[in-house]
Amino acid sequence: MQDIRLRTGAAALLSFVAFTTLTGALLVFIWWLVFSHPLQVLKKIRGAVPAIILVAFFGLVLELTGGGGFSYTARMAVIILVGAWLYAEYRQGEFLGLGTWLGGKKAGFDCGMVAEMAIQSLDLMAADLTRIRHAQELKGGHWGVRSLVPAGSILIRGTLRRADETAELMAVRGYQRGGSCCPLFTTTRRDIIAGIAAVCITVIAFLPVSEFFILYH
Repeated sequence: MQDIRLRTGAAALLSFVAFTTLTGALLVFIWWLVFSHPLQVLKKIRGAVPAIILVAFFGLVLELTGGGGFSYTARMAVIILVGAWLYAEYRQGEFLGLGTWLGGKKAGFDCGMVAEMAIQSLDLMAADLTRIRHAQELKGGHWGVRSLVPAGSILIRGTLRRADETAELMAVRGYQRGGSCCPLFTTTRRDIIAGIAAVCITVIAFLPVSEFFILYH
C-alpha cells in the first residue's frame, strides 16, 4: 500500500481485530498473505520470525500452566506480522506527512516528527546490532543468549546519546514547536481494495454467524 493513511489505518484496524478474536486473527492472516508481499516483508524485517518464536515459547508455557496459550500465540503472531508489514512498507517522511495531515502544522507536525525520529532510532539500533555481531565474530566469539545483555546495554546507551545530541541540535537551531510540511499522498486501486478488505474483515470478525446468515437471506 502506497498511501500511508490507508496503510496505517488498516494496520491499526487489523491489529485490533487480531488481538480481539482468534477468528479475526485468522482472517487478518489471510489478508496479510494476500496484500503484504509476505516473502519480501520477512526478508526485510528479519526480527519478525525470532519475535514470533519468542511469543510461541511464552504461549507454550501459558498453555501448559493455565491454558489459552495457543490462542495467545496465534493472535500475537499475526499482530507481529502486521507490524512487520507496516514497518517494511515505510518510506522516509511518511509519518511526518501523516501527522501534519491529521493534526495540523503544530501538534500534528510534532507528533509526526517524533514518529520519524523513533523509526530512525530503530534503524540505527538495528545497524548497531549488526556491527556488534560482526565485531564479536571477528574476535572469534559466538553470538548467543549471554550476548544479549551487554549488547542491549550498548544499544540503549547509544540511543540515549543520539537522542541527547539531537535535542541539543534542535535547541541550538531555535526549534520550539510545529513546522511547515506539505504532505503528498498516492492512492492506488490496490490500496483501496486492501482498505475495503480490512473493513470487511472487521465486520465479519465481530458479526455472529447467525446474524451473517440472516443478512444473507
